Amino acid sequence: AFGDVPMDEAARGDEQIFRPKFNKQQDIYPKLLNDLDSANKLFKPSRAMIYGTDILYGYKINSSLSVPTSPVVQAWQRFCNSLNMRLLLRVSKRTELNSFARIRAIAADPVKYPVFTSNTDAAILSLTGITPLVSPWGRAIDFTLRRAAGKFFLDGLNALNDPRRPRFATEASNKAATMKIGYKGIPSGYTGSENQFDYLPSILQIGLVTAPMIVPIMPYAEVEFIKAELELKSGTSAAAIIAYEKGVKAAIEQWGAVIPFDYFTNVNAAYNNTLERIMLQKYYALFFVDFQQWFEQRRTGFPVLPPGPGMLNNKQVPSRFEYPLPVRTNNPVNYAEAVSWMGGDEIFIKVWWEK
Repeated sequence: AFGDVPMDEAARGDEQIFRPKFNKQQDIYPKLLNDLDSANKLFKPSRAMIYGTDILYGYKINSSLSVPTSPVVQAWQRFCNSLNMRLLLRVSKRTELNSFARIRAIAADPVKYPVFTSNTDAAILSLTGITPLVSPWGRAIDFTLRRAAGKFFLDGLNALNDPRRPRFATEASNKAATMKIGYKGIPSGYTGSENQFDYLPSILQIGLVTAPMIVPIMPYAEVEFIKAELELKSGTSAAAIIAYEKGVKAAIEQWGAVIPFDYFTNVNAAYNNTLERIMLQKYYALFFVDFQQWFEQRRTGFPVLPPGPGMLNNKQVPSRFEYPLPVRTNNPVNYAEAVSWMGGDEIFIKVWWEK
Protein backbone atom coordinates (compact mmCIF):
# COMPACT_ATOMS: atom_id res chain seq x y z
CA ALA A 1 0.00 0.00 0.00
CA PHE A 2 2.88 2.39 0.76
CA GLY A 3 5.93 0.82 -0.86
CA ASP A 4 9.05 0.72 1.28
CA VAL A 5 8.21 0.34 4.98
CA PRO A 6 10.01 -0.51 8.23
CA MET A 7 10.37 -4.24 8.80
CA ASP A 8 13.59 -5.18 10.59
CA GLU A 9 13.17 -2.40 13.15
CA ALA A 10 9.37 -2.24 13.20
CA ALA A 11 7.46 -2.76 16.47
CA ARG A 12 10.63 -2.60 18.58
CA GLY A 13 9.72 0.22 20.89
CA ASP A 14 10.59 -1.92 23.90
CA GLU A 15 14.17 -1.78 22.59
CA GLN A 16 13.96 2.02 22.40
CA ILE A 17 13.74 1.98 18.59
CA PHE A 18 11.20 4.72 17.98
CA ARG A 19 12.43 5.86 14.57
CA PRO A 20 12.77 2.61 12.62
CA LYS A 21 14.73 2.36 9.42
CA PHE A 22 12.81 1.42 6.29
CA ASN A 23 13.33 -1.74 4.26
CA LYS A 24 13.05 -1.89 0.48
CA GLN A 25 10.14 -3.79 -1.01
CA GLN A 26 12.47 -6.02 -3.02
CA ASP A 27 13.96 -7.18 0.28
CA ILE A 28 10.68 -7.45 2.18
CA TYR A 29 8.78 -9.73 -0.19
CA PRO A 30 11.42 -12.48 -0.49
CA LYS A 31 11.72 -12.52 3.29
CA LEU A 32 7.95 -12.81 3.74
CA LEU A 33 7.82 -15.65 1.23
CA ASN A 34 10.72 -17.46 2.87
CA ASP A 35 9.12 -16.99 6.29
CA LEU A 36 5.88 -18.56 5.04
CA ASP A 37 7.81 -21.49 3.56
CA SER A 38 9.57 -21.99 6.88
CA ALA A 39 6.35 -21.65 8.87
CA ASN A 40 4.66 -24.36 6.80
CA LYS A 41 7.28 -26.84 7.99
CA LEU A 42 6.66 -26.00 11.65
CA PHE A 43 2.94 -26.75 11.84
CA LYS A 44 2.00 -30.00 13.58
CA PRO A 45 -1.73 -30.53 12.90
CA SER A 46 -1.80 -33.57 15.18
CA ARG A 47 -0.96 -31.40 18.20
CA ALA A 48 -3.29 -29.04 20.03
CA MET A 49 -2.72 -25.30 20.11
CA ILE A 50 -0.53 -24.32 23.06
CA TYR A 51 -2.82 -21.41 23.83
CA GLY A 52 -6.02 -23.37 23.40
CA THR A 53 -8.18 -21.24 21.15
CA ASP A 54 -7.78 -18.07 19.10
CA ILE A 55 -10.03 -15.33 17.78
CA LEU A 56 -9.70 -16.29 14.11
CA TYR A 57 -10.41 -20.01 14.13
CA GLY A 58 -11.58 -20.61 17.68
CA TYR A 59 -14.74 -18.49 17.84
CA LYS A 60 -18.09 -19.00 16.13
CA ILE A 61 -21.23 -16.90 15.82
CA ASN A 62 -24.80 -18.01 15.45
CA SER A 63 -25.34 -16.75 11.92
CA SER A 64 -26.32 -17.91 8.46
CA LEU A 65 -22.90 -16.81 7.23
CA SER A 66 -20.19 -19.41 6.70
CA VAL A 67 -17.58 -19.35 9.48
CA PRO A 68 -14.41 -21.36 10.13
CA THR A 69 -14.79 -24.63 12.04
CA SER A 70 -11.62 -26.53 11.03
CA PRO A 71 -9.15 -27.95 13.57
CA VAL A 72 -7.16 -24.92 14.60
CA VAL A 73 -3.57 -25.91 13.78
CA GLN A 74 -4.43 -27.33 10.37
CA ALA A 75 -6.52 -24.23 9.65
CA TRP A 76 -3.54 -21.98 10.32
CA GLN A 77 -1.33 -24.12 8.07
CA ARG A 78 -3.87 -23.80 5.26
CA PHE A 79 -3.96 -20.04 5.81
CA CYS A 80 -0.14 -19.91 5.73
CA ASN A 81 0.10 -21.61 2.33
CA SER A 82 -2.88 -19.80 0.86
CA LEU A 83 -1.31 -16.50 1.89
CA ASN A 84 1.93 -17.65 0.27
CA MET A 85 0.01 -18.10 -3.01
CA ARG A 86 -1.46 -14.60 -2.70
CA LEU A 87 1.93 -12.97 -2.18
CA LEU A 88 3.57 -14.96 -4.97
CA LEU A 89 0.87 -13.85 -7.39
CA ARG A 90 1.22 -10.26 -6.21
CA VAL A 91 4.90 -10.19 -7.20
CA SER A 92 4.53 -12.33 -10.33
CA LYS A 93 5.71 -9.52 -12.62
CA ARG A 94 9.08 -9.80 -10.90
CA THR A 95 10.33 -12.75 -12.92
CA GLU A 96 13.37 -13.20 -10.70
CA LEU A 97 11.08 -14.66 -8.02
CA ASN A 98 9.74 -17.42 -10.31
CA SER A 99 6.27 -16.94 -8.83
CA PHE A 100 4.14 -19.10 -11.11
CA ALA A 101 6.38 -22.15 -10.73
CA ARG A 102 6.27 -21.72 -6.95
CA ILE A 103 2.48 -21.34 -6.96
CA ARG A 104 2.16 -24.49 -9.05
CA ALA A 105 4.39 -26.38 -6.61
CA ILE A 106 2.06 -25.41 -3.77
CA ALA A 107 -1.11 -26.23 -5.70
CA ALA A 108 0.26 -29.59 -6.88
CA ASP A 109 1.15 -30.95 -3.44
CA PRO A 110 -1.76 -30.59 -0.97
CA VAL A 111 -0.10 -32.96 1.49
CA LYS A 112 3.04 -30.86 1.83
CA TYR A 113 1.27 -27.56 1.21
CA PRO A 114 -2.37 -27.76 2.36
CA VAL A 115 -4.40 -24.72 1.29
CA PHE A 116 -8.02 -23.62 1.62
CA THR A 117 -10.39 -26.11 -0.01
CA SER A 118 -13.73 -24.75 1.24
CA ASN A 119 -15.31 -21.73 2.89
CA THR A 120 -14.94 -23.58 6.17
CA ASP A 121 -11.15 -23.20 5.89
CA ALA A 122 -11.17 -19.50 5.02
CA ALA A 123 -9.53 -16.84 7.17
CA ILE A 124 -12.67 -14.99 8.20
CA LEU A 125 -12.88 -13.15 11.49
CA SER A 126 -16.28 -13.53 13.12
CA LEU A 127 -17.34 -10.60 15.27
CA THR A 128 -20.05 -11.45 17.79
CA GLY A 129 -20.57 -7.95 19.13
CA ILE A 130 -19.34 -9.08 22.54
CA THR A 131 -16.07 -7.53 23.72
CA PRO A 132 -13.44 -7.90 22.38
CA LEU A 133 -15.13 -9.11 19.18
CA VAL A 134 -16.94 -5.88 18.36
CA SER A 135 -17.38 -4.05 15.08
CA PRO A 136 -14.53 -1.65 14.24
CA TRP A 137 -17.21 0.81 13.14
CA GLY A 138 -18.03 2.86 16.22
CA ARG A 139 -21.33 3.98 14.73
CA ALA A 140 -22.66 1.73 12.00
CA ILE A 141 -24.91 4.51 10.72
CA ASP A 142 -21.80 6.43 9.60
CA PHE A 143 -21.24 3.68 7.04
CA THR A 144 -24.37 4.66 5.15
CA LEU A 145 -24.70 8.42 5.70
CA ARG A 146 -24.01 10.46 2.55
CA ARG A 147 -22.67 7.40 0.78
CA ALA A 148 -23.94 5.44 -2.19
CA ALA A 149 -23.03 2.22 -3.95
CA GLY A 150 -21.03 2.59 -7.15
CA LYS A 151 -22.67 2.25 -10.55
CA PHE A 152 -19.92 0.00 -11.93
CA PHE A 153 -20.12 -2.29 -8.90
CA LEU A 154 -23.89 -2.78 -9.08
CA ASP A 155 -24.18 -2.79 -12.87
CA GLY A 156 -21.81 -5.75 -12.96
CA LEU A 157 -23.80 -7.64 -10.35
CA ASN A 158 -27.02 -6.85 -12.22
CA ALA A 159 -25.55 -8.24 -15.44
CA LEU A 160 -24.77 -11.44 -13.55
CA ASN A 161 -28.20 -11.52 -11.90
CA ASP A 162 -26.10 -12.09 -8.81
CA PRO A 163 -27.72 -13.28 -5.56
CA ARG A 164 -25.24 -11.26 -3.46
CA ARG A 165 -26.93 -7.98 -4.33
CA PRO A 166 -29.28 -7.89 -1.31
CA ARG A 167 -26.36 -8.83 0.96
CA PHE A 168 -24.27 -5.95 -0.32
CA ALA A 169 -26.71 -3.14 -1.06
CA THR A 170 -30.22 -1.79 -0.67
CA GLU A 171 -32.52 -1.25 -3.62
CA ALA A 172 -32.68 2.20 -5.16
CA SER A 173 -35.96 4.08 -5.33
CA ASN A 174 -37.58 6.91 -7.21
CA LYS A 175 -36.96 10.46 -6.02
CA ALA A 176 -40.11 10.40 -3.89
CA ALA A 177 -38.99 7.14 -2.23
CA THR A 178 -42.36 5.58 -3.07
CA MET A 179 -41.19 2.86 -5.47
CA LYS A 180 -38.22 0.50 -5.59
CA ILE A 181 -36.37 0.48 -8.92
CA GLY A 182 -33.84 -2.29 -8.38
CA TYR A 183 -30.14 -2.05 -7.62
CA LYS A 184 -28.77 1.17 -9.03
CA GLY A 185 -25.63 3.03 -7.98
CA ILE A 186 -24.11 6.33 -9.02
CA PRO A 187 -20.93 6.88 -11.06
CA SER A 188 -17.72 7.15 -9.09
CA GLY A 189 -15.93 10.46 -9.31
CA TYR A 190 -18.93 12.46 -10.47
CA THR A 191 -18.95 16.24 -10.25
CA GLY A 192 -21.69 18.49 -8.94
CA SER A 193 -24.49 17.71 -6.51
CA GLU A 194 -26.17 14.36 -5.96
CA ASN A 195 -29.41 16.14 -6.83
CA GLN A 196 -28.48 15.67 -10.50
CA PHE A 197 -29.65 12.05 -10.29
CA ASP A 198 -33.36 11.41 -10.78
CA TYR A 199 -33.42 8.56 -8.27
CA LEU A 200 -32.29 7.73 -4.74
CA PRO A 201 -29.35 5.36 -5.26
CA SER A 202 -28.62 2.07 -3.58
CA ILE A 203 -26.45 2.26 -0.49
CA LEU A 204 -24.30 -0.44 1.06
CA GLN A 205 -26.09 -2.57 3.63
CA ILE A 206 -25.60 -1.41 7.21
CA GLY A 207 -25.49 -5.08 8.20
CA LEU A 208 -22.02 -5.31 6.65
CA VAL A 209 -20.66 -3.35 9.63
CA THR A 210 -23.12 -4.38 12.35
CA ALA A 211 -22.22 -7.28 14.65
CA PRO A 212 -22.69 -10.17 14.41
CA MET A 213 -20.70 -9.76 11.22
CA ILE A 214 -17.77 -11.21 9.35
CA VAL A 215 -14.46 -9.62 8.40
CA PRO A 216 -12.92 -11.61 5.53
CA ILE A 217 -9.13 -11.65 5.78
CA MET A 218 -8.53 -14.18 3.02
CA PRO A 219 -11.48 -16.02 1.46
CA TYR A 220 -11.31 -19.52 0.01
CA ALA A 221 -12.57 -18.16 -3.32
CA GLU A 222 -9.32 -16.23 -3.71
CA VAL A 223 -7.34 -19.48 -3.77
CA GLU A 224 -9.51 -20.84 -6.59
CA PHE A 225 -9.12 -17.65 -8.62
CA ILE A 226 -5.36 -17.85 -8.16
CA LYS A 227 -5.51 -21.40 -9.53
CA ALA A 228 -7.73 -20.25 -12.40
CA GLU A 229 -5.20 -17.59 -13.38
CA LEU A 230 -2.39 -20.12 -13.12
CA GLU A 231 -4.22 -22.57 -15.40
CA LEU A 232 -5.11 -19.79 -17.85
CA LYS A 233 -1.44 -18.86 -18.08
CA SER A 234 -0.57 -22.53 -18.63
CA GLY A 235 -3.20 -22.96 -21.33
CA THR A 236 -5.11 -25.69 -19.49
CA SER A 237 -8.64 -24.48 -20.15
CA ALA A 238 -10.51 -27.37 -18.51
CA ALA A 239 -8.71 -26.89 -15.20
CA ALA A 240 -9.18 -23.13 -15.41
CA ILE A 241 -12.95 -23.54 -15.82
CA ILE A 242 -13.16 -25.81 -12.79
CA ALA A 243 -11.18 -23.41 -10.60
CA TYR A 244 -13.11 -20.39 -11.89
CA GLU A 245 -16.51 -21.92 -11.18
CA LYS A 246 -15.40 -23.14 -7.75
CA GLY A 247 -14.23 -19.62 -6.95
CA VAL A 248 -17.49 -18.01 -8.05
CA LYS A 249 -19.59 -20.53 -6.12
CA ALA A 250 -17.51 -20.09 -2.96
CA ALA A 251 -17.62 -16.30 -3.18
CA ILE A 252 -21.42 -16.33 -3.40
CA GLU A 253 -21.95 -18.91 -0.67
CA GLN A 254 -19.54 -17.12 1.68
CA TRP A 255 -22.18 -14.41 2.06
CA GLY A 256 -24.97 -16.88 2.81
CA ALA A 257 -26.44 -16.67 -0.69
CA VAL A 258 -27.30 -19.60 -2.96
CA ILE A 259 -25.86 -19.75 -6.46
CA PRO A 260 -28.64 -20.29 -9.04
CA PHE A 261 -28.43 -23.58 -10.93
CA ASP A 262 -28.25 -21.70 -14.23
CA TYR A 263 -25.78 -19.02 -13.10
CA PHE A 264 -23.07 -20.04 -15.58
CA THR A 265 -25.46 -20.16 -18.53
CA ASN A 266 -25.46 -16.37 -18.35
CA VAL A 267 -23.03 -15.15 -21.01
CA ASN A 268 -21.71 -12.59 -18.53
CA ALA A 269 -20.90 -15.28 -15.97
CA ALA A 270 -19.65 -18.15 -18.14
CA TYR A 271 -15.89 -18.65 -18.25
CA ASN A 272 -14.55 -17.25 -21.53
CA ASN A 273 -10.84 -18.04 -21.27
CA THR A 274 -9.79 -14.47 -20.43
CA LEU A 275 -8.02 -12.94 -17.47
CA GLU A 276 -10.59 -10.13 -17.50
CA ARG A 277 -13.42 -12.57 -16.75
CA ILE A 278 -11.48 -14.17 -13.88
CA MET A 279 -10.57 -10.80 -12.41
CA LEU A 280 -14.12 -9.44 -12.54
CA GLN A 281 -15.37 -12.31 -10.41
CA LYS A 282 -12.31 -12.02 -8.17
CA TYR A 283 -13.11 -8.33 -7.76
CA TYR A 284 -16.50 -9.25 -6.31
CA ALA A 285 -15.01 -12.09 -4.25
CA LEU A 286 -12.60 -9.64 -2.62
CA PHE A 287 -15.36 -7.25 -1.56
CA PHE A 288 -14.65 -6.12 2.02
CA VAL A 289 -11.23 -7.84 2.05
CA ASP A 290 -9.10 -4.86 3.14
CA PHE A 291 -7.42 -3.31 0.05
CA GLN A 292 -7.13 -6.51 -2.01
CA GLN A 293 -9.48 -5.33 -4.78
CA TRP A 294 -7.26 -2.28 -5.28
CA PHE A 295 -4.05 -4.32 -5.27
CA GLU A 296 -5.34 -6.83 -7.81
CA GLN A 297 -6.78 -4.17 -10.10
CA ARG A 298 -3.39 -2.46 -10.15
CA ARG A 299 -1.59 -5.75 -10.78
CA THR A 300 -3.72 -6.79 -13.76
CA GLY A 301 -5.58 -3.69 -14.95
CA PHE A 302 -8.86 -5.60 -14.49
CA PRO A 303 -11.62 -4.89 -14.07
CA VAL A 304 -11.34 -1.76 -16.19
CA LEU A 305 -12.80 0.93 -13.93
CA PRO A 306 -14.49 3.89 -15.65
CA PRO A 307 -12.91 7.21 -14.60
CA GLY A 308 -15.31 9.89 -13.43
CA PRO A 309 -15.00 13.55 -14.48
CA GLY A 310 -14.03 14.55 -10.95
CA MET A 311 -11.24 11.99 -10.64
CA LEU A 312 -7.82 13.41 -9.80
CA ASN A 313 -4.34 11.94 -10.46
CA ASN A 314 -4.77 12.38 -14.23
CA LYS A 315 -7.75 10.02 -13.98
CA GLN A 316 -5.46 7.13 -13.03
CA VAL A 317 -6.06 4.72 -10.15
CA PRO A 318 -3.54 5.65 -7.43
CA SER A 319 -0.59 3.27 -7.10
CA ARG A 320 0.05 3.81 -3.40
CA PHE A 321 -0.78 5.78 -0.29
CA GLU A 322 1.35 8.72 0.71
CA TYR A 323 3.15 8.18 4.00
CA PRO A 324 1.10 9.48 6.97
CA LEU A 325 2.02 12.83 8.48
CA PRO A 326 3.28 11.29 11.78
CA VAL A 327 5.86 9.29 9.79
CA ARG A 328 7.09 12.42 8.02
CA THR A 329 7.28 14.49 11.19
CA ASN A 330 8.51 11.92 13.72
CA ASN A 331 10.87 9.87 11.54
CA PRO A 332 12.10 12.44 8.99
CA VAL A 333 15.57 11.03 8.27
CA ASN A 334 14.43 7.50 7.50
CA TYR A 335 11.35 8.83 5.70
CA ALA A 336 13.54 10.93 3.41
CA GLU A 337 15.74 7.93 2.63
CA ALA A 338 12.73 5.79 1.68
CA VAL A 339 11.35 8.55 -0.55
CA SER A 340 14.70 8.83 -2.31
CA TRP A 341 14.70 5.07 -2.94
CA MET A 342 11.23 5.13 -4.48
CA GLY A 343 11.57 8.37 -6.42
CA GLY A 344 8.92 10.28 -4.50
CA ASP A 345 6.02 10.07 -2.08
CA GLU A 346 3.22 10.82 -4.53
CA ILE A 347 0.26 8.54 -5.12
CA PHE A 348 1.29 7.92 -8.74
CA ILE A 349 4.68 6.40 -7.81
CA LYS A 350 4.50 2.73 -8.73
CA VAL A 351 5.52 0.24 -6.09
CA TRP A 352 8.17 -2.38 -6.83
CA TRP A 353 5.83 -5.26 -7.70
CA GLU A 354 3.93 -3.14 -10.26
CA LYS A 355 7.02 -2.41 -12.33
